Amino acid sequence: MAAKHDELPVPIFSSLDPVYGGDSQLEEAQFRFDKLKSKFLQVFGHPPDLYARAPGRVNLIGEHIDYEGYSVLPMAIRQDTIVAIRKRSPSEAEKLLRIANVNEEKYATCTYPADPNQEIDLKHHRWGHYFICGYKGYHEYAKTKGIDVGVPVGLDVMIDGTVPTGSGLSSSAAFVCSATIAIMAAFGVSIPKKEVAQLTCDCERHIGTQSGGMDQAISVMAKAGFAELIDFNPVRATDVHLPDGGTFVIAHSLAESEKAVTAATNYNNRVVECRLASIILGIKLGMKPEEARSKVKTLSDVEGLCVSFAGKHGSSDPVIAVKEFLKEEPYTAEEIEKITGEKLLTTFGNSASSLEVLKAAKNFKLHQRAAHVYSEAKRVHTFKDTVVANVKDEDKLKKLGELMNDSHHSCSVLYECSCPELEELVKVCRDHGALGARLTGAGWGGCAVALVKEAIVPQFILNLKDKFYQSRIEKGVINKSDLGLYVFASKPSSGAAIFKF
Repeated sequence: MAAKHDELPVPIFSSLDPVYGGDSQLEEAQFRFDKLKSKFLQVFGHPPDLYARAPGRVNLIGEHIDYEGYSVLPMAIRQDTIVAIRKRSPSEAEKLLRIANVNEEKYATCTYPADPNQEIDLKHHRWGHYFICGYKGYHEYAKTKGIDVGVPVGLDVMIDGTVPTGSGLSSSAAFVCSATIAIMAAFGVSIPKKEVAQLTCDCERHIGTQSGGMDQAISVMAKAGFAELIDFNPVRATDVHLPDGGTFVIAHSLAESEKAVTAATNYNNRVVECRLASIILGIKLGMKPEEARSKVKTLSDVEGLCVSFAGKHGSSDPVIAVKEFLKEEPYTAEEIEKITGEKLLTTFGNSASSLEVLKAAKNFKLHQRAAHVYSEAKRVHTFKDTVVANVKDEDKLKKLGELMNDSHHSCSVLYECSCPELEELVKVCRDHGALGARLTGAGWGGCAVALVKEAIVPQFILNLKDKFYQSRIEKGVINKSDLGLYVFASKPSSGAAIFKF
């Protein structure tokens, strides 16, 4: 029996065609690789040994639920990060990791010691830290698997990325994944894609965001032409063939989402709120406080209890338990401690990033966060079921659009991860023919994704330029010539790859 797609290693190609097939895209890629190679030669005096690439992604539905253990439904986009790498010989004196960028004006060269045990300085955020995440992660993986990595050697590295940063299209995961794959290939190590997906998710936690794993999983495991239903624990991907006649248009709100920088008040804050909601639900539904505190980590851990409770009221919807047991008003730390029987500082004592959240938080909205997670998890499966339903493509597209609209409402009102620019952009999309539109990625800035009938895509993009971007071009927020970077249509693209020419 043939191995499943996610059990195969990351593919190694000797030409760009299998990944960048298609005329203009292939030419553009060839130009990028040629420029990357000449820049590498210019900076380091040698050509690279190999290249690795990993794409960004757009999440079609399933926001802020991967870290709660629920399935999500993203697709890879054509924008990607390419890493050129050369392993220095052990005899070379300087044991350094030198990380340069094709865009040297924006990203100055970073230098680190070739030490897998180095700590990442989170107080001073540097773009090169994302490479170090992969470097540390690879060495930790090798250690657990008993792989001999030999003595530390220097690495010369050059990066070229086209995933817009702070866009919610996962530029950070594309960077961490391509870096990790490049390092493994440079050391001659090859492992199944699903292990790479898990490893790179663990890697990114070195930067201080409590990532759920979706971004890494789709970047590594994507297949051209398919979205993927990504399940966790263990990580696996199921192909989802989207109905004909629809295209996804991705549009940047021009508000940058700085996930790592604002983690304590935004992203990680929601992770903590979900954990607190799940512990309290566990206690209210019959668990002993100490058992709930030690065993319950995510809302998926107590879903069964919530569904059992709902069953007594003739339903299977876990949100019924949320409405019954979690008040809509925000909780203070003292109120939560009274229910759990333990100081919050003790509950989260082994998580530095959670302690940062507790320092910054005034109160905690548990009802809203849990209601979002449970309803969004259900929407993901309804989305997948709609795709395979025996109805006309047009009806499928209409239903998918409605699910996307419902998802955005939940993200905006219950999870509060939108922002004024995203609200404006989503409204413009819907007013000009989108079947559905929603924020995508962590939110608090970044992109919206709209489902649009293929026939109207060119006109739809023109309308966005006119109604959303034109005023920002006039104010000098962006240049008219760069507009293609901020709004584009995308079909599902392929996942990570290694190139040896």
